[in-house]
Amino acid sequence: MQIHLITVGKLKEKWLRDAYDEYDKRLQRYCRLTRIELPEARLSESPSDAEITAALRQEGQAILNACRGKMIALCIEGKLRSSEQFAEMLENAAVSGDSTVTFIIGSSFGLADEVKKKADMHFSISPMTFTHQIARVLLMEQLYRAFQINTGGKYHK
Repeated sequence: MQIHLITVGKLKEKWLRDAYDEYDKRLQRYCRLTRIELPEARLSESPSDAEITAALRQEGQAILNACRGKMIALCIEGKLRSSEQFAEMLENAAVSGDSTVTFIIGSSFGLADEVKKKADMHFSISPMTFTHQIARVLLMEQLYRAFQINTGGKYHK
C-alpha cells in the first residue's frame, strides 16, 4: 500500500519531528509512505477573512496538484472513527483496489473548500482541537496502530 501524507507547513519542533520519524520508521514494513510538505501561504500579522480565504485557495491548489489516489481530508467536519474502524477503512481501501491513499492536513486555518469538496472522505481525529503539527503525529500513530490491528500485532490492546 502506498500512503501519501500531504501537509501544509513543516514540523518545527524537534520533539514532533522525532515522533513523526519514529512512526515513519515503524510504518516502513507495512507501506510506502511519502511525506509531502507544502509551504504555508504568507499572511499578515492580523489577516482579514478575505486574506485567509485567498491563502486557503492558494494552499488548496497546491494540495490538489499533489494528490494521488483516494483522498482523505482531515478536518473538523470529518467523521470520528475508532482505531478499529480506521484500520478497517484502510484495509477496505487496499482490498477495493485503492492501493494509494492520500491523507491531507491543512494549515492552522484549515483546508480550502475546494479540497474538502474533492476529497473522497472527511476524517476527524478528535472533537478536541489540536495544532496541525500534533495532528500529523497523531495520524502517524493511528496509521501504525491500524496496520498492527490488521496484521494481528501486539501494539493495539
